[in-house]
Amino acid sequence: MKRGTRLSLLLTSVLLYLFLYAPIAVVVLQSFNTAKHGVEWRGFTTGWYRVLAQNELALHATGVTLALAAISTAVSTVLGTLLALGLARGPFRGIRLVGLSLQTVVVVPDIVMAIGLLMFYGVVRQSLGFFDPGLLTMTLAHVTFQIPFVTLVVRARLAGLDPSFSEAARDLGASGWQTFRHVTLPLVWPGILAGALLAFTLSLDDFVVSFFTTGPGATTLPIFIYSSVKRGLTPDINALSTLLVAVSVMATVAVMLLGAKNTKLQAPSSR
Repeated sequence: MKRGTRLSLLLTSVLLYLFLYAPIAVVVLQSFNTAKHGVEWRGFTTGWYRVLAQNELALHATGVTLALAAISTAVSTVLGTLLALGLARGPFRGIRLVGLSLQTVVVVPDIVMAIGLLMFYGVVRQSLGFFDPGLLTMTLAHVTFQIPFVTLVVRARLAGLDPSFSEAARDLGASGWQTFRHVTLPLVWPGILAGALLAFTLSLDDFVVSFFTTGPGATTLPIFIYSSVKRGLTPDINALSTLLVAVSVMATVAVMLLGAKNTKLQAPSSR
């Protein structure tokens, strides 16, 4: 590759990364700025994080967000793993339709899913008299879009396993449950954990689906930040955004590390 081509590619990459991460860097930097208004740098401080710690609305939104992410992740991980195990058992009538439906949920725009869920809840509420907007409706909505991601991650892990391990366990007299518990589950565990972390990150960052399915007393952090920005951006919101970014980055890095570990574990069985 010529030197001019390398320089142009390097410059393009630098500009692209600046475009992607400069806004986030500005938010993080402003969370340590003593200036209450504007973006002029007037000194370093951690006081806005103390102000945030005394913001009851922000703390409540944090609790709702973590509870929503934890509950929806637990449910979607169990259901997604079971679905992946069922799909991995072998071809059956309708397996392609199931795979297509999973991919459709992944690629469908959030606004379409949010409106669909809102209308569905409205029909159920009108017919049966329950499903009022709140934490329950948000949890079910998050589980809906989390299951396909968990299923695809776990299914990819199952596809790389050597079936001879399970066959050997059965030949040695292990039951189906014993084979799953002592052979399949330990081998597929990195994929399950990676899918769970991915689901947790998606729930933590979701705004559109949560906004359309939320109700009184069930405000998540993204919705709280959006409402606060409409009233006027304050430095404690920058601090809150920084913490949210930090949690998302840590979860994403954990998923990447588990994915790398997953790949290494799959390598021997592919030889």
